[in-house]
Amino acid sequence: MKRREFLTAASLAGIAGMSSLAAAAEGEDGKQEYFEFRKYRLHVGSKKRLLGDFLRKVGIPAMNRIGIGPVGVFNAMYGPSSPTLYVLLVHKSLDTVMNSASLLMADKEYRKAGAEFINTPLSEPTYVRMESSLMVAFKDMPKLEAPEKGKRIFELRTYESHSIKAAKKKIEMFNEGGEIAIFKKTGLQPVFFGETLIGPKMPNLIYMLVFENMADRDKKWGIFGGSPEWKKLRANTAYKDTVSNITDIILRPASYSQI
Repeated sequence: MKRREFLTAASLAGIAGMSSLAAAAEGEDGKQEYFEFRKYRLHVGSKKRLLGDFLRKVGIPAMNRIGIGPVGVFNAMYGPSSPTLYVLLVHKSLDTVMNSASLLMADKEYRKAGAEFINTPLSEPTYVRMESSLMVAFKDMPKLEAPEKGKRIFELRTYESHSIKAAKKKIEMFNEGGEIAIFKKTGLQPVFFGETLIGPKMPNLIYMLVFENMADRDKKWGIFGGSPEWKKLRANTAYKDTVSNITDIILRPASYSQI
């Protein structure tokens, strides 16, 4: 293939990819939300609290003003041991996904109240690094369902698949196969289900459940595992070998978390 032909093909592939992303994100009825899950690696010592304080006082109110919300902020209860803050942003449209940085910087109140954090010098960064994943909600649970406030923990599960076909089949198992319905029937309380559109370890799906505590978690998973409906669905060969790896993290919400 000649260089010009290669570049043209690559450009067309990129356009097609963006079109597919937009189509997937919009969903069949245009009502599916998008979930942006951020993982901030923090400094140790006194600088560890800088990001959380900024989000609580300035960042979350500003994000709410531009249409992002609710915003969840979590610390790992069981998971990676390095100082990390997990942030979940709920987007109603692709506009805030693509333009949140510009919209926030156009907010005078945000710039004024957060000046010290926003204008931090190169020599004094407020956090080490941030990674982000973008998901579109499953069609059978198109919106995040925030639990009531109170003592609670969250379980974040990531299901990786060995191929796109397998990943789509696992999503089908949750939707058309009825796994989401079995979750709810057996007492498991989902917060969201999302198909990762952009992020690490693709293809994968991510979902979150809420529990009162670890004893409540263990009890409800036990009920689910013993469900005749789940055993029947799990035995369906159409859904065999759709998940190659599972990552499980238990999170505790920050006091100011909106989820």
